[in-house]
Amino acid sequence: MNQQNLSSFIWSVADLLRGDYKQSEYGKVILPFTVLRRLDCVLEPTKEAVLKEKEKREAAKLNPEPFLLKKSGQLFYNTSPMDMKKLMGDQDNIRENLFAYIQAFSPAVRDIFECFDFHTQVERLAKASLLYLITEKFATIDLHPEVVSNEQMGHVFEELIRKFAELSNETAGEHFTPREVIRLMVNLLFIEDDDALTKPGIVRSLYDPTAGTGGMLSVAEDHLSSHNPDARLVMYGQELNAESYAICKADMLIKGQDISNIIHGNTLSDDGLSGKQFDYMLSNPPFGVEWKKIQKAITKEHQQDGFNGRFGPGLPRVSDGSLLFLMHLISKMRPTKDGGSRFGIVLNGSPLFTGNAGSGESEIRRYVLENDLLEAIIGLPTDMFYNTGISTYIWIVTNRKPANRKGKIQLIDASAMWQKMRKSLGSKRKELSDDHIAEITRLFGEAKEVHIDPETGKPISRKAIAAGSPAIPISRIFKTTDFGYQTITVERPECDADGKIVKETKGKRKGKPKPDSKLRDSEDVPLGEDVNAYFQREVVPHVPDAWIDHDKTKIGYEIPFNRHFYVFKPPRELDDIDAELKGVTDRIVQMIGELSQ
Repeated sequence: MNQQNLSSFIWSVADLLRGDYKQSEYGKVILPFTVLRRLDCVLEPTKEAVLKEKEKREAAKLNPEPFLLKKSGQLFYNTSPMDMKKLMGDQDNIRENLFAYIQAFSPAVRDIFECFDFHTQVERLAKASLLYLITEKFATIDLHPEVVSNEQMGHVFEELIRKFAELSNETAGEHFTPREVIRLMVNLLFIEDDDALTKPGIVRSLYDPTAGTGGMLSVAEDHLSSHNPDARLVMYGQELNAESYAICKADMLIKGQDISNIIHGNTLSDDGLSGKQFDYMLSNPPFGVEWKKIQKAITKEHQQDGFNGRFGPGLPRVSDGSLLFLMHLISKMRPTKDGGSRFGIVLNGSPLFTGNAGSGESEIRRYVLENDLLEAIIGLPTDMFYNTGISTYIWIVTNRKPANRKGKIQLIDASAMWQKMRKSLGSKRKELSDDHIAEITRLFGEAKEVHIDPETGKPISRKAIAAGSPAIPISRIFKTTDFGYQTITVERPECDADGKIVKETKGKRKGKPKPDSKLRDSEDVPLGEDVNAYFQREVVPHVPDAWIDHDKTKIGYEIPFNRHFYVFKPPRELDDIDAELKGVTDRIVQMIGELSQ
C-alpha cells in the first residue's frame, strides 16, 4: 500500500467520527491510533518470545526489563498477551482490554500516549459506542516496517497532521518542513565534513530545537547512513506541540534512538537540553510568531546572563521570535577547539534587514557577522511551505569555516529553481527537484561567484560580463564587513527670530552652536568608508553649517539580499510602446464600429 492510499485509508476513519467529533478533533483520535498500530506491528514478530521471557525471568525472581528489551529487538516492549487483533475478540470489554494493553507497554511508550491524552479519547469513544469500530478499523491496517518503511511512515504522519491543521485552521507549517527542503539543508550541512561521510565508526550529534514530528532528524540520519553505513548519528530535539512531540518520540523509538534526548516543552523559555552542545543542528522555527507569552523569561535571561546566556547580543521585537532561535542555536555550538559546529535554519526575509542600527535585530546580525559565523544564505522560491507563500531563506552558520570562506559570506539566489507540483498542498505549489538540490549544493560547495547567461542559462565568464554581455547573478561572495554601516547624526544650528545662531550656555559644547532638533538628520555610511570624508563629500556641499554628533554614531548591519541579485531591465523604446497603444486603440475602434452596425 503506497503512502497516498495509506493516508486515504486512515483518513476514512473520520467517517466514523463524524457527528460525535468536530472536524478539528479528528486528529486526537486518528493520530494516537495510527501510532498504536505502528508499534503493535513493530512488536508482532517478537511478541511470543517476549511473553515467554517474561514468564521465565519472573519465575527466577529477576527484573525482566533488560531481558525483554533484548528479546523484542527494540527499545520498547509490551507484556500483554493481547494485541490489536486479539482485542477484537471481546467486544463487550474493549475499553478495559485496550487500557490494559496500553499499560503493558514499557514506560517510554506509555508517556507517548499520555502526551496524546489517549485515555480521554478512549473514554469518549466508549461513551459514543465507537471504540470497538475505531479499534477494528485500525487493526486491519498493515503497518509492519517491511510493508511501510520508516520514511513512508513519516510522510503519512505529516500528511495527516497537514490535513488536521487545515480543518482546524491551524498552521501546518508549524509542525513540519517539506522533505526536499530538509534534504537540501542536510546536504549543505554535511558537504564539508569528509570525516562523517567516510570514516568508519564515527559518531556525530544532531539537534533540532523545533523538532515537530522529527522529519529533519530522520532525513539527516538517512543521508548520513546512505553515505557512510558505519557512521552513527545521535539525535536530540525539543518540541512544544504535544501531538507532534509524541509522534517524534515514537518515530525515534522505532529507529533505536535514545528518546530521553527528545524533550517536550518550549525551547526558548525552558531549554530542555541546557548545557549541551552539538555537531550539527537544523531548525525551521515558526515564521513571524510573537513571543509575548514568554517575554518575561527571555528578558530576564538576557539581562541577568548577558553573553553567558543565550540572548546576549540583543532581543528582537516581540512580534517575531525567529532570531531568538538563531541565538539559541549559536549557544549550542561546540567550541572550535572541540571540532566546532554547523547548523542550518529556515527564516523569512525579516531577519535579514528589520531594525535600524542599535536595534535588537541589528545587534544580533552584528554579533553573527563580526564573529564570522555566517557562511551562506540561500534564497528559496516562494510557495515552498505549506502555510505561507512568502520568500524564505536558509542560513548556514558555522564556527569552523574552511580557510577559503573566512571573512566571507556567500549568497545564493535559488528563487528560480523549482518545478510545479502536480497537486498543491495548502500554500505549497512548488518543489525542488533532485537536480535543483544537486545544483544548489554544488554552488555552495564551490563557493564562487556565478553569473548565468539569461538566454542559455549557462555560466558566463567575468571577461564576458566586463565586455558588456548580459548576465544574471546566481551566487555572490561578499566580505562580512560589506553588510555593515555607521549611522551618523547630522546636526544643524538653531537660529533665533533674527536669524542669529543660538549658542550652548553650558556643558562640553558651551559656546558652540546649539543643535536644532527639527533640522536633525541621519546618514548611513558604509563601514569601510571614512565618516569624515563621506560627510565632506555628501553633506557639506548641501548644508555647510552642519556637523556630526559623534556621540550618537551607531554601527548597524543588514543583509539586503534581493538588492544584490537585482538585474536592471531597460524600459522599452517609446516608439514601440506608442505602436502597441495605437494597435490596441485601432482594435477598440473597430470593435465599436462592428457593434454599431
